Amino acid sequence: MSPVHSNSTPDSRRRPDQQTALFPADSTQVTEQGPKARTGSDLAPIMTGPGGSISGCPTPDCPPAYSAEHGAPRREESRTRDAAARCGADSVGCSTETRAPLVGIARLAANSPAAETQRSSPERPEYFLLPVKSILNRCDSKRVPFEWTINPYRGCEFACKYCYARYTHEYMELDGSEFEKKIFVKQDAAPLLVQDMRKYSFASKSSGGVYPEHIAIGTATDPYQPAEREYRVTRACLEELAKREGLSVSLITKSNQIVRDIDLFKKIAERSELSLNITITTLRPRLARLLEPRAPRPDLRLAAVKQLRDAGLAVGVSACPLIPGMTDREGELEGVAAAAKHAGAQWFFSNVLFLMPSSAKQFLPFVHEKFPKLAKQYEAWYAKNGYAPDEYRKRMSQRILKIRQEYGLFPDLGRSGLAKQSSRNFRWFCRAARLRLLPAGRRAEWNFPRTARNGCPTVHQGTMMRDSSRFSSCASGNWLRRNST
Repeated sequence: MSPVHSNSTPDSRRRPDQQTALFPADSTQVTEQGPKARTGSDLAPIMTGPGGSISGCPTPDCPPAYSAEHGAPRREESRTRDAAARCGADSVGCSTETRAPLVGIARLAANSPAAETQRSSPERPEYFLLPVKSILNRCDSKRVPFEWTINPYRGCEFACKYCYARYTHEYMELDGSEFEKKIFVKQDAAPLLVQDMRKYSFASKSSGGVYPEHIAIGTATDPYQPAEREYRVTRACLEELAKREGLSVSLITKSNQIVRDIDLFKKIAERSELSLNITITTLRPRLARLLEPRAPRPDLRLAAVKQLRDAGLAVGVSACPLIPGMTDREGELEGVAAAAKHAGAQWFFSNVLFLMPSSAKQFLPFVHEKFPKLAKQYEAWYAKNGYAPDEYRKRMSQRILKIRQEYGLFPDLGRSGLAKQSSRNFRWFCRAARLRLLPAGRRAEWNFPRTARNGCPTVHQGTMMRDSSRFSSCASGNWLRRNST
């Protein structure tokens, strides 16, 4: 039996054309804004749909929010495991902190054995077997619409230049540049998930106990990266989830390998709420290859969207991140949305690029090399904080909203009450709208912020019924309208 799926108990082991007019005409004025001027927490770059990934809680799978609005400087390069090893051999010139022994996940990673692999390519990453105590990790944050995350791997071979999750390798005292070079395969996923599900609640606090807690798969690593073909950790987790009912689950990926598990997705969707998300940042293959070197081509991902929809599964498209000067040119985002609609996607969302310190160390040099005309503006925007200016983000939010209205890519609220297939998306909207859901047949008061947030529409105060009434989306005013039955 594969060491990844043993029967041991969980605790028994330890270059595209460059553009010139890509930023606002008043960019000088924008860049002169100090970090303190960029408040607007409502524009924080969290995922705006099922399967979100940016959060506000300080755990490896649930990343901390970067305090740009408080002018927090970027963290200096963290101590890496290799640096610690060098200091261990020669302590001269090493600080007390640098000489500190490895603990926790860093110690586990340092002692992780190499994983057997059939891949012989010299460009393949190193694989390690990581003994963990849990596969289901809690995310205590009001900024994201999920309570639990599952990340079958640490690190991701797709090597996306902008990937925010590079910081997770720093928990193991590895540099963010090794995120795609050293992949850690979590062991014993199935028995761990059986154990972890004891902590799961079918009455989430965020819904007032009406709905189950939500599990988001792939928030800090792609669950269908090349390693999954060999180690099948994601499938092992899905197999366990398929045995249960009444769950709320979402998954996000850049890989068309997701279609391999359509059989399991069908089983899960029959007994629980399931939403699938495929990320497509651009339709241009050359640009995609630069930004996401080892991820499948955009057309392959669109084909996967169609295949999933043909199988009767709920699926949407994420265009996250929206990269200033690269994927935001006129018609670019609109093209992605149109292709997503044609493939059968039911929803669409996007957010402006967010750079954590470990990501900025990789992405900013990449911009200097491949997009030199953008380098100065990127340094002005991202060198000292992780967010683009408020003015730009607001403008992009309005654009995303317009796109969603044009193509009808809002979450489907169902034709008879809340359709089982789309109720997860409805609950996400309710959370975004700060809607307090009540038991069936009772009124729920709702009040969406007047300013559109991350592509969500601006609506007014109102009431609605969670019963058999039909709901509809409308592009002109209130997103939700209660119709007479």
